[in-house]
Amino acid sequence: MHGRVQSPGKKVASRPNRWNRLPVWPIYVAGFIPAVWSFHLGATGGLGADPVKEFEHLLGLWTLRFLILTLLITPIRDITGASLLKYRRALGLLAFYYGAMHFSACMILDQALNMTMIIKDIVKRPFITIGMAALILMVPLAVTSNNLSIRKLGPKWNRLHRLIYVIAAGGALHFIMSVKAWPAEPVIYAGIIVTLIAWRGIRKPFLRWKRGPRSRVAAVSR
Repeated sequence: MHGRVQSPGKKVASRPNRWNRLPVWPIYVAGFIPAVWSFHLGATGGLGADPVKEFEHLLGLWTLRFLILTLLITPIRDITGASLLKYRRALGLLAFYYGAMHFSACMILDQALNMTMIIKDIVKRPFITIGMAALILMVPLAVTSNNLSIRKLGPKWNRLHRLIYVIAAGGALHFIMSVKAWPAEPVIYAGIIVTLIAWRGIRKPFLRWKRGPRSRVAAVSR
Protein backbone atom coordinates (compact mmCIF):
# COMPACT_ATOMS: atom_id res chain seq x y z
CA MET A 1 0.00 0.00 0.00
CA HIS A 2 2.80 2.38 0.85
CA GLY A 3 5.40 1.02 -1.54
CA ARG A 4 6.95 2.89 -4.43
CA VAL A 5 5.71 2.13 -7.95
CA GLN A 6 8.52 0.81 -10.12
CA SER A 7 8.93 1.30 -13.85
CA PRO A 8 8.99 -1.94 -15.90
CA GLY A 9 12.48 -3.39 -16.12
CA LYS A 10 13.86 -0.88 -13.66
CA LYS A 11 14.80 -1.75 -10.10
CA VAL A 12 14.53 0.89 -7.43
CA ALA A 13 17.23 0.58 -4.80
CA SER A 14 15.84 0.91 -1.31
CA ARG A 15 17.99 1.77 1.66
CA PRO A 16 16.93 -0.22 4.73
CA ASN A 17 15.76 2.00 7.55
CA ARG A 18 17.55 0.61 10.59
CA TRP A 19 15.60 2.90 12.89
CA ASN A 20 12.39 0.97 12.16
CA ARG A 21 13.77 -2.39 13.26
CA LEU A 22 12.72 -1.78 16.86
CA PRO A 23 9.14 -2.93 17.55
CA VAL A 24 6.69 -0.43 18.98
CA TRP A 25 5.95 -2.09 22.33
CA PRO A 26 9.34 -1.17 23.95
CA ILE A 27 8.40 2.50 23.37
CA TYR A 28 5.40 2.03 25.67
CA VAL A 29 7.44 0.10 28.25
CA ALA A 30 10.19 2.73 28.33
CA GLY A 31 7.62 5.51 28.20
CA PHE A 32 5.96 4.51 31.46
CA ILE A 33 9.21 4.13 33.39
CA PRO A 34 9.37 7.86 34.38
CA ALA A 35 5.83 7.68 35.83
CA VAL A 36 6.56 4.52 37.81
CA TRP A 37 9.90 5.85 39.05
CA SER A 38 8.43 9.22 40.03
CA PHE A 39 5.64 7.49 41.95
CA HIS A 40 8.23 5.33 43.73
CA LEU A 41 10.24 8.41 44.68
CA GLY A 42 7.13 10.14 45.97
CA ALA A 43 6.11 7.13 48.02
CA THR A 44 9.57 6.77 49.55
CA GLY A 45 10.19 10.44 50.36
CA GLY A 46 12.42 11.14 47.38
CA LEU A 47 10.46 14.09 45.94
CA GLY A 48 11.19 16.70 48.59
CA ALA A 49 8.96 18.55 50.99
CA ASP A 50 5.89 18.60 48.70
CA PRO A 51 5.89 15.24 46.90
CA VAL A 52 2.39 15.63 45.47
CA LYS A 53 3.19 18.91 43.70
CA GLU A 54 6.51 17.53 42.48
CA PHE A 55 4.82 14.37 41.19
CA GLU A 56 2.24 16.46 39.33
CA HIS A 57 5.03 18.62 37.92
CA LEU A 58 6.99 15.62 36.63
CA LEU A 59 3.92 14.12 34.96
CA GLY A 60 3.24 17.46 33.28
CA LEU A 61 6.84 17.70 32.10
CA TRP A 62 6.68 14.26 30.53
CA THR A 63 3.43 15.22 28.80
CA LEU A 64 5.25 18.09 27.12
CA ARG A 65 8.28 15.93 26.34
CA PHE A 66 6.20 13.30 24.56
CA LEU A 67 4.31 16.02 22.66
CA ILE A 68 7.67 17.42 21.53
CA LEU A 69 8.92 13.98 20.49
CA THR A 70 5.71 13.43 18.52
CA LEU A 71 6.12 16.76 16.71
CA LEU A 72 9.81 16.03 16.02
CA ILE A 73 9.07 12.98 13.84
CA THR A 74 8.26 15.01 10.71
CA PRO A 75 11.21 17.48 10.90
CA ILE A 76 13.61 14.58 11.50
CA ARG A 77 12.33 12.85 8.37
CA ASP A 78 12.43 16.08 6.34
CA ILE A 79 15.96 17.01 7.38
CA THR A 80 17.70 13.64 7.70
CA GLY A 81 15.55 11.26 5.65
CA ALA A 82 15.13 8.92 8.65
CA SER A 83 11.48 7.91 8.90
CA LEU A 84 10.27 7.21 12.44
CA LEU A 85 6.56 7.44 11.59
CA LYS A 86 6.12 3.91 12.94
CA TYR A 87 6.58 5.26 16.47
CA ARG A 88 4.61 8.52 16.25
CA ARG A 89 1.33 6.98 17.38
CA ALA A 90 2.96 5.50 20.49
CA LEU A 91 4.58 8.82 21.40
CA GLY A 92 1.32 10.70 20.91
CA LEU A 93 -0.59 8.22 23.06
CA LEU A 94 2.06 8.45 25.77
CA ALA A 95 1.60 12.23 25.76
CA PHE A 96 -2.14 11.69 26.31
CA TYR A 97 -1.59 9.12 29.07
CA TYR A 98 0.80 11.45 30.91
CA GLY A 99 -1.59 14.37 30.49
CA ALA A 100 -4.40 12.25 31.95
CA MET A 101 -2.14 11.14 34.83
CA HIS A 102 -1.12 14.76 35.46
CA PHE A 103 -4.76 15.82 35.77
CA SER A 104 -5.68 12.70 37.79
CA ALA A 105 -2.87 13.35 40.27
CA CYS A 106 -4.19 16.86 40.76
CA MET A 107 -7.79 15.67 41.27
CA ILE A 108 -7.01 12.68 43.49
CA LEU A 109 -3.81 13.48 45.39
CA ASP A 110 -4.08 17.27 45.61
CA GLN A 111 -7.83 17.97 45.68
CA ALA A 112 -8.98 14.62 47.13
CA LEU A 113 -11.74 14.44 44.48
CA ASN A 114 -13.39 17.59 45.86
CA MET A 115 -15.32 18.33 42.67
CA THR A 116 -16.43 21.75 43.89
CA MET A 117 -12.82 22.87 44.33
CA ILE A 118 -11.73 21.20 41.09
CA ILE A 119 -14.39 22.98 39.03
CA LYS A 120 -13.66 26.26 40.82
CA ASP A 121 -9.96 25.97 39.96
CA ILE A 122 -10.68 25.13 36.31
CA VAL A 123 -13.01 28.13 35.94
CA LYS A 124 -11.10 30.74 37.95
CA ARG A 125 -7.44 29.90 37.30
CA PRO A 126 -6.57 30.53 33.62
CA PHE A 127 -3.54 28.25 33.48
CA ILE A 128 -5.69 25.33 34.70
CA THR A 129 -8.42 26.25 32.21
CA ILE A 130 -5.89 26.15 29.36
CA GLY A 131 -4.36 22.89 30.57
CA MET A 132 -7.78 21.28 30.87
CA ALA A 133 -8.75 22.46 27.39
CA ALA A 134 -5.54 20.96 25.98
CA LEU A 135 -6.29 17.63 27.69
CA ILE A 136 -9.86 17.59 26.34
CA LEU A 137 -8.53 18.22 22.81
CA MET A 138 -6.22 15.24 23.22
CA VAL A 139 -9.14 12.87 23.79
CA PRO A 140 -10.39 12.66 20.16
CA LEU A 141 -6.80 12.25 18.97
CA ALA A 142 -6.23 9.35 21.36
CA VAL A 143 -9.58 7.73 20.48
CA THR A 144 -8.84 7.91 16.73
CA SER A 145 -5.22 6.73 16.97
CA ASN A 146 -5.95 3.42 15.28
CA ASN A 147 -6.03 2.05 11.75
CA LEU A 148 -9.82 1.72 11.70
CA SER A 149 -10.28 5.44 12.38
CA ILE A 150 -7.71 6.31 9.71
CA ARG A 151 -9.70 4.28 7.14
CA LYS A 152 -13.09 5.60 8.26
CA LEU A 153 -12.14 9.29 8.50
CA GLY A 154 -9.90 9.46 5.43
CA PRO A 155 -8.55 13.00 4.83
CA LYS A 156 -10.49 14.25 7.86
CA TRP A 157 -8.15 12.20 10.07
CA ASN A 158 -5.13 14.33 9.10
CA ARG A 159 -7.06 17.54 9.70
CA LEU A 160 -8.21 16.32 13.11
CA HIS A 161 -4.70 15.32 14.19
CA ARG A 162 -3.30 18.73 13.35
CA LEU A 163 -4.85 19.70 16.67
CA ILE A 164 -1.63 18.43 18.22
CA TYR A 165 -0.06 21.80 17.39
CA VAL A 166 -2.82 23.61 19.32
CA ILE A 167 -2.46 21.12 22.17
CA ALA A 168 1.32 21.55 22.37
CA ALA A 169 0.97 25.35 22.35
CA GLY A 170 -1.66 25.11 25.10
CA GLY A 171 0.60 22.84 27.14
CA ALA A 172 3.52 25.24 26.84
CA LEU A 173 1.30 28.19 27.82
CA HIS A 174 -0.09 26.19 30.76
CA PHE A 175 3.45 25.55 31.98
CA ILE A 176 4.57 29.18 31.68
CA MET A 177 1.45 30.51 33.41
CA SER A 178 1.74 27.97 36.24
CA VAL A 179 5.01 29.49 37.49
CA LYS A 180 5.18 32.86 39.23
CA ALA A 181 8.45 34.04 37.70
CA TRP A 182 10.18 33.37 34.38
CA PRO A 183 12.55 30.45 35.06
CA ALA A 184 14.45 29.00 32.13
CA GLU A 185 12.72 25.61 32.03
CA PRO A 186 9.20 26.58 30.83
CA VAL A 187 10.67 29.17 28.44
CA ILE A 188 12.92 26.51 26.86
CA TYR A 189 10.01 24.11 26.40
CA ALA A 190 7.88 26.88 24.92
CA GLY A 191 10.72 27.86 22.56
CA ILE A 192 11.07 24.29 21.31
CA ILE A 193 7.33 23.98 20.70
CA VAL A 194 7.15 27.36 18.92
CA THR A 195 10.04 26.26 16.69
CA LEU A 196 8.31 22.98 15.83
CA ILE A 197 5.05 24.79 15.04
CA ALA A 198 6.95 27.30 12.90
CA TRP A 199 8.45 24.37 10.96
CA ARG A 200 5.04 23.80 9.37
CA GLY A 201 5.32 27.22 7.73
CA ILE A 202 8.76 26.65 6.23
CA ARG A 203 8.47 22.91 5.56
CA LYS A 204 7.32 23.07 1.92
CA PRO A 205 9.93 25.68 0.83
CA PHE A 206 12.62 23.65 2.61
CA LEU A 207 11.61 20.44 0.84
CA ARG A 208 11.59 22.20 -2.54
CA TRP A 209 15.08 23.54 -1.82
CA LYS A 210 16.25 20.11 -0.67
CA ARG A 211 15.02 18.41 -3.84
CA GLY A 212 17.10 20.73 -5.95
CA PRO A 213 16.73 23.10 -8.94
CA ARG A 214 14.28 20.90 -10.87
CA SER A 215 11.77 21.05 -8.05
CA ARG A 216 12.10 24.85 -7.81
CA VAL A 217 11.67 25.27 -11.57
CA ALA A 218 8.60 23.03 -11.52
CA ALA A 219 7.12 25.07 -8.67
CA VAL A 220 7.70 28.33 -10.58
CA SER A 221 6.19 26.92 -13.78
CA ARG A 222 2.99 25.97 -11.94
